[in-house]
This record gives sequence, structure tokens and C-alpha cells, in this order.
Amino acid sequence: MKNMNPDLQAHLDEGTTTLSWCWRIARADGVSFGFTDHDVTLSFDGTDFEPESGLTASEVRSGSDLSVDAQDAEGVLTSDRITETDILDGRWDNAEVEVWRVNWADTGQRVLMRRGAIGQIRRGRLAFVAEVRSLAHVLGQTVGRTFQATCDAALGDARCGVDLEDPAYKGTGAVIDLLRDRAFTASGLGGFTSGWFTFGTVEWTSGANAGRRSEIIAHDVTDGIAVVTLLEAPVRPFAETDTFSIRAGCDKRMETCGAKFANIANFRGFPHIPGQDAVLRYATKDGGHEGAVL
Repeated sequence: MKNMNPDLQAHLDEGTTTLSWCWRIARADGVSFGFTDHDVTLSFDGTDFEPESGLTASEVRSGSDLSVDAQDAEGVLTSDRITETDILDGRWDNAEVEVWRVNWADTGQRVLMRRGAIGQIRRGRLAFVAEVRSLAHVLGQTVGRTFQATCDAALGDARCGVDLEDPAYKGTGAVIDLLRDRAFTASGLGGFTSGWFTFGTVEWTSGANAGRRSEIIAHDVTDGIAVVTLLEAPVRPFAETDTFSIRAGCDKRMETCGAKFANIANFRGFPHIPGQDAVLRYATKDGGHEGAVL
């Protein structure tokens, strides 16, 4: 049950209304935005809801069960607030959304219709359509641990316990030369062996990608020159002299946990769990019938 503003209810009862949609969006990087489908800027609760983005809303799709309710917000890519590069870069992914129904003639008359998060974003050449999912989408997320041979902890988190700020696991460097759109030679990494940063991360400290983080798929050292290959090419191309901090990676195997990080006590996998070969085994006449461990 929504708490309807009495003045807004009286306005709705009149039959002729002056209503608009407003969206307040808070991205994961802490930046907040306000948008409206009205033709002038509306302001309330310390947020300016701007019309320049050209946002329009679909009908609200909702049900009485626990399925994920949704609404689409469509807009053009010409706004300097919503750019194609930011969408590709994931800056709008899972952003928190408040959807308001507002009397644009008196913004004090408003009601919060829903809270949710940005879901799937479909892009075209000139426009985008963003899905606004209800809070029920959180119920669809996997919760709990997975029984698997490899470790299910994230390297450096509380369950892992490895200090990635330790100089043994962290380095700094700069791009020397571009090899491909996701590979480069780097300075400052001469003290680390080949493969040390494989499956690790690069956090850019200057250039177009400053503040962004990229995953590493390979780290090679040849004649003292380090070559770093990223899992995916950054949306914003990196350039020579761009600086970064780099952290070691882990392939989640128990052997790596012990040899590389001396952290076997915190290993979060089940290396002795039977694999698929145990499922496919069958009885044979050549032994194996004494009740011993297979």
C-alpha cells in the first residue's frame, strides 16, 4: 500500500491531470542523476530532474507473485549525461533507481512508485532502452557456497585473507608501447616473475581509464620486458605513458594458494571432492571390490 499525498489524490480526482515521470538514478561510483519525461527541469528533494536526456517511460509491468516487475526507460544517446561510452563501460549497470509520479505543476504532489535497479540495457545507433527492475530481482541471485574443487573466495577478500597491498603482490607501472587493443608492454614490473599477475587486476591511475579496473588474462616477461594482456579491451583506449597499479592473480588451485600466497589455511575449495570420473566408474573383474576407497 502506497502512502498517497492527499493533495496529489485530490489532483487525480479532478480528472484533468498534469503528471510526469521522474527517475532518480544513483550509480555505483556514487554519482547521482535526475531525469524526467517533462519538457522543463523539475526539482525536489535536492535533485534536479532534467528533460534534456529525452527519457520516456513504458507502462509498469507488475504482478502479485514474486516475479521481477519491470519498466522500460527509453532515451537518446546525444545527452552529455548518458553517453554510449559510459553504457559500454558498465557505469550504469545495476544503478539504484527511484521512479516517481509527479504533478509537474506542483512537485510537492508526488508519490514514489517503485525502487529498483538498472537491468538490461539495449543500445541502438541513436538511442537506448534501459530496463528498470524491481527489488524482487535480488531474490533471483545465488546465495551461499558452491562445492567445487577450486577456491570460491575472491583473492584479497575477508575469507581469503591475503593482503593485496603487500609489495610482494602489488606493483605500479606505466604503458611503454601498445601491442594490441588489449595488450601492452609495461615498465616498473621487472621485479616480478612471468605469470605473477595472470588473473590479477590493473587499476588505471591516469589517462582516459583513470579509476577503472581491468582483469588480466596473461602476464609474460621476456628479456626483462613485461607484457600484460587484458581479458577485454577497455572501452576507452589506453595510451602510452598511462600509469597503473597492478595486483597479483590466483588460479584458485590449492597448489597455488600454498606455493604463491602461503595461505593454505584459508583455502575455500574442496580439492578432494569426487569428479565426473567417479560418476562414470563401473564394476570390473580386476579388483576394486574390497570396500576400499576408490
